[in-house]
Amino acid sequence: MIVEQAVLSVKLGQEADFELAFADAKSIIAGMPGFEGLRLSRCIERPSIYLLLVEWGRLEDHTDGFRRSTQYEQWRRLLHHFYDPFPIVEHYTQVQEA
Repeated sequence: MIVEQAVLSVKLGQEADFELAFADAKSIIAGMPGFEGLRLSRCIERPSIYLLLVEWGRLEDHTDGFRRSTQYEQWRRLLHHFYDPFPIVEHYTQVQEA
């Protein structure tokens, strides 16, 4: 399993609209091959900052499968205009567990 991590800086005052748009967008990503789950969390100290964690079966499920799909275009239209700056996305693999 691979974990995709992105810190999302949402434009001030657009947090509620972002959360509504994300509620619609999550069904897009959830239908993609290799998708295993996601978690969206909001920062307590900085409420316009969100942490997105998405679990994928393989790195390629995200980078090739989702990012090169027509569904990604729909995801992008729903969400990308909320970000300033645009998030850096990184991928992680588990090395230890408690």
